[in-house]
Amino acid sequence: MKKVYLFVFILLSFITFNIQAQIRITSKEAAQHIGDSAVVCDKVFGGRFLERTGITFLNLGDNFPDHLLTVVIRGTDRDKFKFKPEETLKNKRICVTGRISEYAGKPQIVITDPGQIKPGN
Repeated sequence: MKKVYLFVFILLSFITFNIQAQIRITSKEAAQHIGDSAVVCDKVFGGRFLERTGITFLNLGDNFPDHLLTVVIRGTDRDKFKFKPEETLKNKRICVTGRISEYAGKPQIVITDPGQIKPGN
């Protein structure tokens, strides 16, 4: 029985130490964290809704094209929002949770749920 407890303890320890904690960064640091899940907090400088595709872009860290991170909301997910993100969040500080990827040389986070955006501090 002691061997079973030892095995379970070792297994749980291994799992616990291998779980990566979500990091909290600014949009300026996002380029160094491609592939990581993170909470990125910064100011929304602007955004754009493309009616034809339904895609919404939010520019964090600076105005387009000098923005540091793009938050992307696909058309299929925009209906989940009870507000227009590109208008409501402009000039507000937010925290976005998600996996950082890269598109056209810029870091981005594609979000699928309004819960991935929280007020920033």
